Amino acid sequence: MAAAAQDFAGLGGAIDVHAHYITPSYRRALVAAGHTRPDGMPAIPEWSPESALALMDATGVATAMLSVSSPGVSFGDAAARAALARTVNTEGAAVAAEHPGRFGLLASLPLPDVRAALAELGYALDVLGADGVILLTNYSGVYLGDDGFEPLMAELDRRGTVVLLHPTSPACGERTALGFPRPMVEFLFDSTRAVAELVLRRVTERYPRIRFVVPHAGAALPVMADRIAAFARMSGTDVDVLAALRGLHYDVAGAALPRALPALLALVAPDRLLYGSDHPFTPAPLVTSLAAALAATDALDAAGKHMMTSGNARALFGRPA
Repeated sequence: MAAAAQDFAGLGGAIDVHAHYITPSYRRALVAAGHTRPDGMPAIPEWSPESALALMDATGVATAMLSVSSPGVSFGDAAARAALARTVNTEGAAVAAEHPGRFGLLASLPLPDVRAALAELGYALDVLGADGVILLTNYSGVYLGDDGFEPLMAELDRRGTVVLLHPTSPACGERTALGFPRPMVEFLFDSTRAVAELVLRRVTERYPRIRFVVPHAGAALPVMADRIAAFARMSGTDVDVLAALRGLHYDVAGAALPRALPALLALVAPDRLLYGSDHPFTPAPLVTSLAAALAATDALDAAGKHMMTSGNARALFGRPA
């Protein structure tokens, strides 16, 4: 990977669908709520539009779709969650407006309060012009396939919304993370758990206009898909699990090579792939080396790499070339 990074000339105008932002006000909110080491990470990383743009230029990213990472805005009471969602969404939209074409926005919603989430969804899409939303895999242990989220799913479907799924710590995360940051293992299992529930509870079937993006090269889904499908059949659940998974979109944020991307390509076609950096939680030097590995991989041909880095995202978000 180091050798690839040394010769790396950039991704040629990629769209980064998995890029995070941390404004000063959001940092203050995290610190005030005791999230100085979010999900067991060493610290809240530094971020600014200027540093993000410098990394984007270095890696050949034309546009980054900004979102707030875990723990999102879902801490504090209902009023605090709603106020924080409005703050970060307004600030994210302002960053995008200040740098036309370089940033988009995936808005945060103050779940688990569905009524407040619906109100913020309307404001974010209709007033702020957000490109979609980000949803955490669970909210206080309740996963997105729960019946309580049905009104939100119906509205997301009505609007044909792009939804980036993002892992967060499971309810038992501090006990099962083995003393390591939860993103190492628990995030991948929580993404897998959330998507499995969405499929098995037929959420993706009932709401086919929601364009779900699964993070981190599908997490554990590529190697567990056949097992999930088999258990669905054994339990009498008449769901075509593999077809449902093939209908989702997948970003390649994180260490997608040398193993995760080929496994994902055994499940889905290249027209389902999207580029993601996971910056700033993935440090800039690692973002660069991971991007270089994607540019150099022989797991995709030139057409497949173009689809992954920009073509699929432009179609998904309707952004001009």
